Formats: sequence, C-alpha cells, structure tokens
Amino acid sequence: MSASAPKTSESRDGGVQVIARAAAIMRTLENAHEGMSLGEIARSVGLARSTVQRIVNALIAEGFIASSGARSLRIGPAIASMAAAAQTSDASALIAPHLRAFGELAGETVDLAVLSGGSAVFVEQVPGRQRLVALSAVGARFPLHCTANGKAMLAALPPAQLDALLAKSAAEHPGHPLRNKKGLLRELEDVRRTHLAYDIGEHGQGICAIGAALLDRNGALVAISIPVPAQRFAEARQALSSHLLAFRTRMAAILGS
Repeated sequence: MSASAPKTSESRDGGVQVIARAAAIMRTLENAHEGMSLGEIARSVGLARSTVQRIVNALIAEGFIASSGARSLRIGPAIASMAAAAQTSDASALIAPHLRAFGELAGETVDLAVLSGGSAVFVEQVPGRQRLVALSAVGARFPLHCTANGKAMLAALPPAQLDALLAKSAAEHPGHPLRNKKGLLRELEDVRRTHLAYDIGEHGQGICAIGAALLDRNGALVAISIPVPAQRFAEARQALSSHLLAFRTRMAAILGS
C-alpha cells in the first residue's frame, strides 16, 4: 500500500474556496422560492457559468440543491432536513420519546413538527399501523395556513405575529395560496378555544389531519399531528381528537407549560 502525498497549502486553499463558493450559491437560492437559472446564479455570485455549473451539479448530487427544469434550481431536501435537526427545541426533545406509544394508541401516523420561518418542519414521525397510511419525510416543510400542525402553531402565537407569518407561509409555499384569510383567522379563534386544528383535504387531496401545539419553557413552538386518509377520517375523527387532546395535556405537564 503506497502512502498518499500530503496535501499542499494550495490544495487546501482551493478546497476552502470551493466551500465558500458553494455557500454563496446556497445563500443566493435561500430566498428564491420560485427558483433560479444557472445564469441568474452566476450573475448574482459573480462567477463564471461553467464554475457555477460544476458546483451546482455536486450540490444536486448531495441533495442540497433540487432541479426540475431550466429555471428551477432551488434549495434541496437535504437542507430542510438539516434545518429541522438544528431547530429541534427542548419541547420536541422531551416529547419525541412518547410519540411511539401515542402512535400505538392512535393507530395512525403521528408527526412532530417545529416552526421554521413560514413553515412547519417535521422532526419526528411514527408510521401508522393501517394498511393505507399517510406518510411524509422527516425534514419536509409544510405551509402554516392550510395544515393542521401549521394552524395549531399559528393559534398558539400572539395575534400580532399572524400577518407576518401568514405572508411568509404563502411566500414559501406558492403552490398553496392563502385563499381566505378572514375565514382562517376565524378558524384560529376556534383552535385557541379547543386546542385542536383540522386540515380537511386542504393541503393534500385525500388526506385529512388533526393537530395540536405546545410551547416549551423558552417559548419555542412544537406541534403534534395525526394525518389520516380521508376515507377513514370521518369515522375516526372524534376518537383521534380525544386521544390528541389527552396527549397534549400529558405533554404540557412534562413541559411545565
């Protein structure tokens, strides 16, 4: 086995330069919710298109950038997953060990999400036991304004923060426009009273969900939700709502909230 040659200062500096360029590209895409083309990125970061192409290809291979067309380069799923891990609050760390038992009781998929910008980001999931279940990847980002976990978190926040958060939610999820803001605000009043939020096929066709939110001692938000295929939801709604309310009460005692 031959020994490898030591890395020179020049090769180390080159590696640092590539990382810096990749970081600049990622920052450029951070707020480009509608995506960017290679040419737009190159102009923004001041690099040759060929250089940007090489770096972007490497980032796509690692899942840090996603591409689905000529002008559709955007932040990829690996970044969302890392962001979710970074934003896991004390509340989610305390609740996570109890999720599996709750999932067994509910018999359906159970998700744990935290607030990130204008999105609810999944940080834990216990798959349901049914033959047909609703599943999403840990790290996936969902709008606040049309999901059960998102509405639950909105209702737990001061009303003065809602306008800004609803604008962020709509901007981060252009495929799910906010169609009836007044109706949503009325719905959030009910959520504050009952501690339960519902998504009746608003976010995804054929999927309904129930959600509840909690604040930890530091004021960080976490939401527990139960997504259910629509054909089972009407029959299961009352029992699942009762289970989720009871679980929320137990977790509030653990969190001291």
